[in-house]
Amino acid sequence: MKPALILRLLKANFLVLLVLSSWVTKAQDTAKFTKPQKAYLYGASSALFLGHTGLYSLWYKDYPQSKFHFINDNRQWLQMDKYGHSFSTYVLSDVGFETCKSLGFTENQALIYGGLLGVVFQTPIEIFDGFSANWGASTGDFVANTAGWGLFFVQQKLFQNQIVRLKWSYINSGLAYLRPNVLGSNWNERILKDYNGQTYWASVNMKSIFKRSKIPAWLNVGIGFGAEGMIGGEDNYIRDKNTGILLQDYSSIQRYRTYDLSLDIDFSKVKTTSKLLKGLFRYINWLKAPFPSIQYSQPNGLDFRALGY
Repeated sequence: MKPALILRLLKANFLVLLVLSSWVTKAQDTAKFTKPQKAYLYGASSALFLGHTGLYSLWYKDYPQSKFHFINDNRQWLQMDKYGHSFSTYVLSDVGFETCKSLGFTENQALIYGGLLGVVFQTPIEIFDGFSANWGASTGDFVANTAGWGLFFVQQKLFQNQIVRLKWSYINSGLAYLRPNVLGSNWNERILKDYNGQTYWASVNMKSIFKRSKIPAWLNVGIGFGAEGMIGGEDNYIRDKNTGILLQDYSSIQRYRTYDLSLDIDFSKVKTTSKLLKGLFRYINWLKAPFPSIQYSQPNGLDFRALGY
């Protein structure tokens, strides 16, 4: 598919979103939307269009295109990239939903106009990958995106509560310097690219489970999933892409998964009358709070980490 055609599809998608936004303001079963609500609908549509167009221009347009195709990259990075996809889709859906609720949308409206942001944002990226000769649409990424959105949607629809939240933490792994073009050459790049330093958390709200207990409403228990020792996607042999010649051998560095148990804070459950703090808590609730953790890995057994990051 040619780049110009992809851009036309994006523009068509943008127009559909605008028409949908206009239509819902006249829906029979809802009151007329307020100006802030309309501003959000048009603003979100515009942001999606500009974001995808900008991403395509910066990342994809200078690479060769191909017929749409799938790839299987599920073995790469010990699945840390899949955790990342689920996390990103979950957080975008949650933040979009909470933003809509703060603007006075009903629960169902917020689930549609905010809760779908995760999949609406991520799906075109997978399509871009599918038309790129250098990449391909990942079946694992599609599944991970759906799982992240599904975790948010099912909990909100059934319980009107996020009992389990997906969260993220990062600490410098010290490995990025071995391959800075892939793992990041500076701090800003490393927090996105260096999977060795990332931990993804399933943060469970205890009060939501033990309703009659005296556990603080904001206290969560986090189960963390991470991996270390990864210099390449599938192994630690670095080869020339064109010739396959071995350039670097880092096989002496062991690749392994890590599992953490720690406390956490659900900031949505922290009571405050401050609108500023409520807004701040809404947008930092995807970060794992720094508590000590107990970590298990195959090479190290049980280990204590002071910050749980």
